Amino acid sequence: MNPTRSVPLSVLDLVPVGTGTTPADAVRGSLDLARHAERLGFTRYWLAEHHGMPGIASSATSILIGQVAAATSTIRVGSGGVMLPNHAPLAVAEQFGTLGTLFPGRIDLGIGRAPGTDPATARALRRTAGLLAVDDFPEQLSELTTFLSGGEFAADHAMRGVHAFPQAQVPPIWLLGSSGYSAQVAGVLGLPFAFAHHFSPANTVPALELYRRSFRPSPGRERPYAIVAAAVVCAEDDERAEWLAAPVRLAMLRIRGGRPGVFPSPEEAAAHSWTPQERAAAENATASHIVGSPSTVRAGLDALLDVTDADEIMITTNAHRPADRIRSYELVAEIGGLAQARPAAPVATPVGAARSR
Repeated sequence: MNPTRSVPLSVLDLVPVGTGTTPADAVRGSLDLARHAERLGFTRYWLAEHHGMPGIASSATSILIGQVAAATSTIRVGSGGVMLPNHAPLAVAEQFGTLGTLFPGRIDLGIGRAPGTDPATARALRRTAGLLAVDDFPEQLSELTTFLSGGEFAADHAMRGVHAFPQAQVPPIWLLGSSGYSAQVAGVLGLPFAFAHHFSPANTVPALELYRRSFRPSPGRERPYAIVAAAVVCAEDDERAEWLAAPVRLAMLRIRGGRPGVFPSPEEAAAHSWTPQERAAAENATASHIVGSPSTVRAGLDALLDVTDADEIMITTNAHRPADRIRSYELVAEIGGLAQARPAAPVATPVGAARSR
């Protein structure tokens, strides 16, 4: 069942909080999923930063990265991503320097330029009425890379003499995007790039073409490398997969209507009285999602690889029951031909932490 072109597969997790569950349940479910993803052979496990959304428990992204890294031992763990407008570059460098100290060689730092929330929440996060402008992003990114590398600012720079500690192995920086802007910045800086195909499919191919056309080699990166993030729900048959995916459509409808809530169950989605306009909007918002049996999902992933020539596919799967989410990733791992018999390895414990039993 291997796809026509084998590429690494990874996981993007929003830590969904479902109806009838708590954020603590959601976090425990994600830690369990991360352990399964490692066993199944997925390359990396990224967590996405969102704010002001009751159905997503990944707002404190760097904290969750540390917890996932501590619960696993080999899989790369990172941010998909940290939204730089919400944070001082020095704070991000300190957080990821600490993560790099605790888990050397396993931490990725994905950076986005969108706030990942509504304007009012973004203002509360930054404690200023002004939001980061597009023109400010390269300067913020430059500050972050200088802090991470332990470099020094120019003599006339306001940050001259300021350094981030602890200094650790510099985590690989990825730029995230859903349009051409970040794609071009990533190319010019010679950085790897991750594109959010799952919510911006119309821009996927143009952005990847711009990234590859703009790419300039950088230290440690001789050629472009692109991850494409795709929303996937896989089950034993198409009917079951569609049942499991229906809550995603209802959740997106509520979010776009300004009514975010916890992640609904399949029963809630089935009981919803859909108007023709709602159904059309939900189907349009999820048109790029790959939903179905293993053969259906394989065909969808093949088609995505054909049009994007992605170097890696990052799978994001939201399902109400943790067991259904794990099963979907198991089936995707089979489709991708990942190593599924990896022996269990000792779990790393953060410095100063007691191993729980």
